[in-house]
Amino acid sequence: MAINQTDYDIVIIGTGAGGGTLLHRLAPSGKKILILEQGPYLPREKENWSATEVYGKERYHTHDQWYDKQGTAFRPQMSYWVGGNTKVYGAALLRLRERDFEAVQHRDGISPEWPLKYADFEPYYSQAEALFDVHGEDGNDPTAPPRQTPYPYPAVSHEPRMQEIYDGLKGQGLKPFHLPVGLKLNETERALWDCIRCDSCDGFPCLVRGKADSEVNAVTPALTYPNVTLKTEAKVLRLLTNESGREVTAVETQIGGETVLFKGDVVVVSCGAANSAALLLRSVSDRHPNGLANSSDQVGRNFMKHLTTAMVALNAKKNESVYQKTIAVSDFYWGEDGYDYPMGFIQNTGNVLPDMMPAEAPELLASLLKFVPRLDVDLGPQYQAAAQHSVGWWFQTEDLPDPNNRVRVVNDQIHLDYTPNNTESTQRLVHRWIDILKAVDRADHVLPFDLYPRSSSPIQVLGHQCGTCRFGEDPTTSVLDLNCQAHDVDNLYVVDSSFFCSSAAVNPTLTIIANALRVGDHLLERLG
Repeated sequence: MAINQTDYDIVIIGTGAGGGTLLHRLAPSGKKILILEQGPYLPREKENWSATEVYGKERYHTHDQWYDKQGTAFRPQMSYWVGGNTKVYGAALLRLRERDFEAVQHRDGISPEWPLKYADFEPYYSQAEALFDVHGEDGNDPTAPPRQTPYPYPAVSHEPRMQEIYDGLKGQGLKPFHLPVGLKLNETERALWDCIRCDSCDGFPCLVRGKADSEVNAVTPALTYPNVTLKTEAKVLRLLTNESGREVTAVETQIGGETVLFKGDVVVVSCGAANSAALLLRSVSDRHPNGLANSSDQVGRNFMKHLTTAMVALNAKKNESVYQKTIAVSDFYWGEDGYDYPMGFIQNTGNVLPDMMPAEAPELLASLLKFVPRLDVDLGPQYQAAAQHSVGWWFQTEDLPDPNNRVRVVNDQIHLDYTPNNTESTQRLVHRWIDILKAVDRADHVLPFDLYPRSSSPIQVLGHQCGTCRFGEDPTTSVLDLNCQAHDVDNLYVVDSSFFCSSAAVNPTLTIIANALRVGDHLLERLG
């Protein structure tokens, strides 16, 4: 075991939305910062835009093996690269609603109140939108929280087929709005920025670096400062503490087959909700027999990931959109007449490409394929025809925190115990949307009757993971204080989606970024 002789002011573990943003905030301070990433840089290669490679072979997901509550192994859809999961995210960047920070009654229980409110996050949301190049419009989202500044960039325009659907939704009395997304796009002078409005964005790495991700927007600019050091392919194994257990004294890291100890005055864990909890649980000691910062027995508990459903709407009208992820609907976020419980959020997916269909959602397409008369031939033409007449939709419903939904570590393996709740609300949202789409477009469908193949996301879909180290004022019921500092350890912070008290129903990434900026300000004050 080697001991690195450099004493750092700050050691950050993870380069995703939380860790990368925190690095960006702290880099100009002159403090000596080490950031560790267990993966390498994601290679720029033609496979970045191959649906077969990305969706069929999961080229950019880890080969880790986790286990569900039945003990069945699965491969989590996690991406270990510089930039973390943002390298392959869909770049939808939304603020939590103002009411999301309050206690909310749901069909299956109460979503808890947050110890901080929307007003505490609002200025950091504005900074996060600027840092991640968010395009959006204000005034059309019926659930949008108040904002002090406009979006930094105008909304991404609808292509003709999307505009038809957008207008049709308004004709049904709904209030659709442009989905806020982080792109390096200038629609007036396209040559000035990197985004080319391609059909390989949602779930794909961006070959031209036109998507606002943590590596491009946060880590790379931070590395221009001489006080910042990045070490890639550096897997943190556990955190060591002093005899009292109140201070992390070393970060035990595996690099190239060698174990190295790094020291920092402050240590920040930013590995994602599941992996951050697992790291703390692995860091057992005499003072922390149940895992580091776990005197409350809350580390790993209250894991959430949203109830998500993907749906393909098939229609006789051809969809020639290239970049179609531009429509969002929040009309049912808090429920509807006759149903007084939140239902969730709806948005376009990226384009439905032929090579994605058999690879990404065979269950979703089973209902379609049974109508294909000759299954003994190449289905490529059928997939092509279906893709050309498809519009993808994505549904998100809040899942409630449950202490039995948790991350555990058994024999150094991650076990994810998860049972969905609020399922009636998400089913109602999906069926309500199907009725609306039928009303919007009465044209004949590709199939002889209306068909909207859909599939709920399985446990390995973890893009919206959160919880596991909730923040709060009571050390007996929370892991972190209001600054995301561990109650039990004076120099340990967790800065990713772990701190969430509830999952809300919008994408979590912008809140992760905003919180990292907020905690960054606290750390700047602490370190002087």
